[in-house]
Parts: sequence; C-alpha cells; structure tokens
Amino acid sequence: MDNKLEQLFYLALGGALSVKDKLEKNSEEVSRWQGEAEANARAFLDELSQRGAEEKDHVKNLLREQIKELISELGLVTRADLEELKKDLKTK
Repeated sequence: MDNKLEQLFYLALGGALSVKDKLEKNSEEVSRWQGEAEANARAFLDELSQRGAEEKDHVKNLLREQIKELISELGLVTRADLEELKKDLKTK
C-alpha cells in the first residue's frame, strides 16, 4: 500500500511540476508578446504623429494659397502694396 501511495504522490508531484513548467513557459510567451505589442503600438503612434505633423504643414500651405487667391480676387491691399505706397509717399 505504501508503494501505491508513493506512486500517487510522485504522480501528483510530477503533474504539479508539469503544470508549473507550462505556466512559466506561457508567462514568458505572454511577456514577450506584450513587449512586442507595446513596441508596435509605440511605432504606430509615432508614425501617426509624424503623418499628422506633415499633414498640418500641407493644410497650412493650402490655406495660405487659398487666402492669397481670395485676396487677389477681392482686390485687397497686400503688405507689399502698402510698403510700395509708403516708399512712393516718402519720395514725393
């Protein structure tokens, strides 16, 4: 009977150690996956930030061009026109 009890003990111990090993292995894999996911997320957010900055400049330039076109269509006076007028007034 002692032999059967001993075998049962070793069986339970072996099973527990096997489960422990699998848990450690899965824990390492999850940690590795988490690290990769964080790195990928950081890279993705950096890329979005960079694209946003580039798009901001693009939109800013488009807006400037539209405003220049509108000023021209409305016949509004520009800073360059005022400077030229000041020069003309000083020379007279």
